[in-house]
Amino acid sequence: MSDKKQNNRKNRNNMDDDFNPKFRKVRKKVCPLCSNKDLVLDFKNAEQLKKFVSDKGKILPRRATGACAKHQRDITLAVKRARHIAVLPFIQN
Repeated sequence: MSDKKQNNRKNRNNMDDDFNPKFRKVRKKVCPLCSNKDLVLDFKNAEQLKKFVSDKGKILPRRATGACAKHQRDITLAVKRARHIAVLPFIQN
């Protein structure tokens, strides 16, 4: 009986220390605007802004877009300007 207990202890030690079956490791997202210096955010380009807007018309958060804080502020400003000049709708049906 004591052999079984020792084997269980050995098996637990062989597992990764940071392994948790409920959570998986997710790669850190890289800001699309920082990684590609040629990409310029334009509020008149609706196709470019649709990447940062949900299907309901809401601006996606940083954790979803992967943008850095500086560029997320620029994205928000561009989407709001595009909505104001009717390039993007305020809400989707």
